[in-house]
Amino acid sequence: MNTHGSSDGADAEIGSPEKNRAKAPQSKIGFTLHNQALLSGLAYCVSSCSMILVNKYVLSSYNFNAGISLMLYQNVVSVVVVSTLRLLGIITMEPLTWRLIKVWLPVNVIFVGMLITSMFSLKYINVAMVTVLKNVTNVITAIGEMHLFNKHHDNRVWAALFLMIVSAISGGLTDLSFHAVGYTWQFINCFLTASYSLTLRRVMDTAKQVTKTGELNEFSMVLLNNSLSLPLGIFLIFLFKEVDYLLQTPLLRLPTFWLVITLSGFLGLAISFTSMWFLHQTGATTYSLVGSLNKIPLSVAGILLFKVPTSLENSASIFFGLLAGVLFARAKMR
Repeated sequence: MNTHGSSDGADAEIGSPEKNRAKAPQSKIGFTLHNQALLSGLAYCVSSCSMILVNKYVLSSYNFNAGISLMLYQNVVSVVVVSTLRLLGIITMEPLTWRLIKVWLPVNVIFVGMLITSMFSLKYINVAMVTVLKNVTNVITAIGEMHLFNKHHDNRVWAALFLMIVSAISGGLTDLSFHAVGYTWQFINCFLTASYSLTLRRVMDTAKQVTKTGELNEFSMVLLNNSLSLPLGIFLIFLFKEVDYLLQTPLLRLPTFWLVITLSGFLGLAISFTSMWFLHQTGATTYSLVGSLNKIPLSVAGILLFKVPTSLENSASIFFGLLAGVLFARAKMR
C-alpha cells in the first residue's frame, strides 16, 4: 500500500520558520494532521482487536463448528458493503475483467486458505497464544524475502526472529490449554499468511498491467479477494460437510447470533479501511510498530475475557513473544 504522508513530515512542517501571520494556520494544519493520525491509529487498533475477539467468541463461546461458513458470510458482508459504496459513488474501483480475475485467482486461493486456517486455529487456541504463534509468519516471510527477492536483513532483525521462535516453542510447552490440532492449523496459517504476503507483491505488479488505468487501489483488491472467495467458499462448505451442520444447528435461529456474525463481517471490512487510513496518515514504519504493540492489549483481553487458564511460565513466554515482535518492528524500522 502506498503512503501519502507521515507524522514526521508533519512535525518538520510545523517547526519550519515562517512569517508570524502564517504560524496560526500552520499550527492548525499540524494539529489536524496529528489528530487524524491518532484517530486512524485508534480505529485500526480497535477494529483489528475486536475482529479477533469476536471471531473467538463465535467459535468458542457459541461453539459454532462451521468456520468456513463464518468466513463466507463475512466475505458476503464485505462484498455487499463495498459494492454499495461503489454504486453510491463514494469510492472508485477497477472493473473486474476476466483477465484481472485470472491473474488474481492464485493469490485468492491462498487468501481463502489463510482465512479458513485462522478460523480453525482460533477455535482451539487461546487468543494470546495465537498472537505469539503468528510471529512465526515473520520468520517464514523473512526467509522467503531472502530467497525470492534477494533481500538481506541485518543481525538485529535475525536476533528478533530468533526470539520469536524461542517464545513460540516455550509458549507451546507451557500452554495449559495446549491443543495439537489447533497448533497444527496455526502453523499452516503462518505458512499461508507468509505465502500470501510474498505472492501478493508479484501478482499486484502483473495485475496492474491488465487494468485500464494501470493501477489497482486497495478497494479493488478488497472486492477482488472477497468476490473470488465466494465460489471457493461454497465449494469448501460442501466438501467439509458444513451444510449438514448448518441445517441442524439451533444457532441460526438466534437473532443475537446473526447480529454477532454480521458485526464480525463489518469488523473485517473495517480492518481493511482503517489500515489504509492509518497508513496514509502515518507511514509503513509506524504502522508496523503499532501492529506489534497492538498484540499486547489483545493478548491481555483474550486471557481475561475468555478466562484462559495460564501459568507464570506461559505468561512470561507470551510477554517474551510480544516483546520480540516489538523488537522486530523496531529493527525493520532502522
